[in-house]
Amino acid sequence: MAAAAAAAAAASRTLLCSHQKLIISSIYSTTTSKITHTFLHRIKNSAFFSSISCVHQLQYDPQTQTHCRHPNVVDILERRGLLESITSDNLRSLASSNEKTLKVYCGFDPTAESLHLGNLLGIIVLSWFLRCGHQAVALIGGATARVGDPSGKSIERPELDIDTLEKNILGISKTFSTIFGSSNVVILNNYDWWKDFSFLDFLKQVGRFARIGTMIAKESVKKRLESEQGLSFTEFSYQLLQGYDFLYLFQNKGVNVQIGGSDQWGNITAGTELIRKILQPDSDNEAYGLTFPLLLKSDGSKFGKSEDGAIWLSPSMLSPYKFYQYFFSVPDADVIRFLRILTFLDLEEIDELEKDMKRPGYVPNTAQRRLAEEVTCFVHGEDGLNEAVKATEALRPGAETELDWKTIEAIAEDVPSCSLAYDQVLNVSLVDLSVSAGLFESKSAARRLLKQGGVYLNNNRVDSESKRIEPQDIVDDKVLLLSAGKKNKVVVRIA
Repeated sequence: MAAAAAAAAAASRTLLCSHQKLIISSIYSTTTSKITHTFLHRIKNSAFFSSISCVHQLQYDPQTQTHCRHPNVVDILERRGLLESITSDNLRSLASSNEKTLKVYCGFDPTAESLHLGNLLGIIVLSWFLRCGHQAVALIGGATARVGDPSGKSIERPELDIDTLEKNILGISKTFSTIFGSSNVVILNNYDWWKDFSFLDFLKQVGRFARIGTMIAKESVKKRLESEQGLSFTEFSYQLLQGYDFLYLFQNKGVNVQIGGSDQWGNITAGTELIRKILQPDSDNEAYGLTFPLLLKSDGSKFGKSEDGAIWLSPSMLSPYKFYQYFFSVPDADVIRFLRILTFLDLEEIDELEKDMKRPGYVPNTAQRRLAEEVTCFVHGEDGLNEAVKATEALRPGAETELDWKTIEAIAEDVPSCSLAYDQVLNVSLVDLSVSAGLFESKSAARRLLKQGGVYLNNNRVDSESKRIEPQDIVDDKVLLLSAGKKNKVVVRIA
């Protein structure tokens, strides 16, 4: 029964994560930090990519390029709690028009080698625009990261050297490749247009249209001016840099919507104002801004931090297992809201999960498990989700999941580990090994818990004090997993 259930769950995850292979046309120039990726695709109707419920509306068919009535992405975002503000109600009307396709962008400054959970909201909102038949651009701030956005910061960001920037840009590009692997998303680097833009040209073409009073009135600027640290001219100018990015994309790439977190409202409106003053577009060709709420817990604290730091999206900085566990441990008070915000599940299904949580017989963490599966699959793909689920099973004593070396290694950084020579392990009693590996402080403690049925070798309960390590106990001839109860574990690597 357990094996059948596991197979069914794996099949379900495969269906959830199924999507087309990525075809990438990558253009690399000798210019520092220039990385431009164009993502091409062949989208087929799959449960993963077309899970929107739109009453009385036809969806845009990306396979036939037939323009049906667009699902209104602004309404969808609002219903799911992903809408904070829009610069004009005209955007809502355009969102459902079958005559105009919106082209939306979101910026991501490469201040670290990986994006983090706070950036995930921007990616999700971009994805909703895609699902509703619009076009999307992900902009990497190879230029603006050299300045640093003061929004939400109490002190100036540290300056990044060129090598670090290039490394960060490459890492973020890989994350986009994984997440946007089955969609038309253009990835640009704003260093491409800033590298040849002189300071005098900037003052002439942009600076003369900016008004100091308006710039100082921005909330992010006011807070910093009132602080002890103050605000440097470099940071003060950031809003104009981001504003010009929007103007450039509007004029040269046909981008007419910028999205960002609520703390980006000032920077976004700086862009719409520059476009209005410099380009003076007609009323049928306006530029729009849309912001979404910051990701907060029900107690008002920021969601996306753990005891170990940020929740990174790159598997090289945070394993899919740890990523999965973070969402699995979300409190009941937050899980339904996060299902609406962070997944693409139908709202009706989420409402049903919410009702189930209040019914007798509800299995604890069912909603959390669904949240963890959906978000992990979206960020890390099917392989990442399977790795996370398998590692979760590996940490559960008595689980029937067959362990392999890779699965145990995936959890090794999360539990104590040691390295022992082969002859220090083979034919050694489990009691002695448990002490030498650090699982128990004494042999008597090991024997006591063993008699109580609380000692496990590779998730299999050991009942005999005379148990010795045999060759077949060493997983893939490389590793052992010792457990004392449900929580205390040690990974023993065979040196």
